[in-house]
Amino acid sequence: MNQDAKKTVLRMIPYGLYVLTADDGKGNVGAATINFVTQSSFAPPLVTLGVKADSGAYHILKETGAFALNVLGKDQKGAAFAFFKPAKVEGDKISGMAFTKGAATGAPLLTDAPAAIECRVRKIVEEGDHHVVIAEVVEAHLKNPITGRPDAATLEMKDLGDNVFYGG
Repeated sequence: MNQDAKKTVLRMIPYGLYVLTADDGKGNVGAATINFVTQSSFAPPLVTLGVKADSGAYHILKETGAFALNVLGKDQKGAAFAFFKPAKVEGDKISGMAFTKGAATGAPLLTDAPAAIECRVRKIVEEGDHHVVIAEVVEAHLKNPITGRPDAATLEMKDLGDNVFYGG
């Protein structure tokens, strides 16, 4: 396979940016910027995501079976970069971002995220360096009404600049 072509073609897939958060209730909180996400069912409402298998957020979601997916808005480039590295919890902030606990799962909800969903894991497929998580949406949070196309409000990988890629 032509590796350059493979990398380019896979990078042509559009990616939104999200912060996955999980809390085990024992003082361990994980958070990571992720972008391999899609809705995979209407009834029940399911999302499917790829999560780096060696990340702290993945280990906590696997242990607890619950997590939140915080949708980043177009103006939240700093948040995307903040969660590229391991998260630090200090008081009511994760990596400098304020959060509250979700009522359905206890997972952290970023206060400034325009939207978030709380999820319960239905299945994990352990293949590759990112494991595939299929989860049911058990609660949805919308900070403010969205005007225009809802997907246009989501920060995308391409919004981070011409030299920022993930995948390929």
